[in-house]
Amino acid sequence: MIYIDLFAGSGGLSLGLHNAGLQGLFAVERNKDAFETLKYNLINKCSHFKWPTWLEIKNWDINELLAEHKNELAQLKGKVDLVAGGPPCQGFSMAGKREKNDNRNQLMHSYIEIVKLVDPQILFFENVQGFTVDFQENGKKKNYSAILVKDLKKLGYHINFQIVTMSKFGVPQNRKRFILFASKDRKVSQLFFEKLYGNINSFLDNKKLKPRVTVAEAIGDLMKSKGYVESPDTKRFNNGLYGNVESTYQRFMRKDISSDKLPDSHRFANHRTPTIKLFRDLMRVSDTAIRITPSMNVVEGLKKRGVTPLKEDSVCNTITSIPDDYIHYAEPRIMTVREHARIQSFPDDYEFKGPYTTGGERRKIDVPRYTQVANAIPPLFAEQVGEVLLSF
Repeated sequence: MIYIDLFAGSGGLSLGLHNAGLQGLFAVERNKDAFETLKYNLINKCSHFKWPTWLEIKNWDINELLAEHKNELAQLKGKVDLVAGGPPCQGFSMAGKREKNDNRNQLMHSYIEIVKLVDPQILFFENVQGFTVDFQENGKKKNYSAILVKDLKKLGYHINFQIVTMSKFGVPQNRKRFILFASKDRKVSQLFFEKLYGNINSFLDNKKLKPRVTVAEAIGDLMKSKGYVESPDTKRFNNGLYGNVESTYQRFMRKDISSDKLPDSHRFANHRTPTIKLFRDLMRVSDTAIRITPSMNVVEGLKKRGVTPLKEDSVCNTITSIPDDYIHYAEPRIMTVREHARIQSFPDDYEFKGPYTTGGERRKIDVPRYTQVANAIPPLFAEQVGEVLLSF
């Protein structure tokens, strides 16, 4: 089964489809750092993509691709089984500002243009839950999910979509996402979610994984108390060491890693003393993982609009691109990129490239490591999607 990955990010979807046995043709990702991560792991290390000779292996903006290679894309008609991926979600996210004029919202139309040219048999589309929520525009409601469904039906596709919770698929995160599957075959489109949910138990049993994975079960072997050394990629920072494996999930994430290897992107933040004190105070507020805001007046010095101290027996809420949205469940610090990646179900041998963080207005442009992880489709879920697609 041959597919194209649009808005591919750092490669979470492609990694899952690769593990399921699909063959990538090429991936489209605008950001240089995110594409560098995808390229390192899925092109340099395992040659997952059969990259066409007419397309330069680099980070491509989807509209530049359409402008420069429209004829070549049209010639792929009948040669590509699947177009996968979804446009950037920040403009639709309920956690963000949801600005109706966000240019990223318009990339859905570029997605439809590629589908029109390539004309695959099936489509897999993912976005945030807010993709289904109306925008108010000039006194009228505008719903991007309804527009997408309408446009795809015009192209001859039968549509099936749901809001899916990732924790049901063995991912240690209560991440809700809009998932759309489309097929030229009506019966196939109707079967997708039935097969996806019906496959969970056998898939997880085969990998010796549990359907519910807590934060401690996901990242307990990565605590700072397990030891650390100087960071190999950033001066004046420390990188954590591996502790003993404490769960089947940790064993699965580390299955291709030798015990003496340094965990990739496991760099600890250098918190100031007042920040550590604030984090300790926040960690004492509740026995459950709740979001704490300044208006609650439960701690002094909290200026950020909301922070969630995690609890070891909880399933993590949706990982975001803002590192200090969460506090580690046992140590007064933010989580590392590697810990975020674990919660997103990236295996430990998947290495991230580029800077760790960015700030201010650059957040709309840059895609550092934390953002690369947060924006990704969890590979463990994507692999289950891939198995269902292959069954068709």
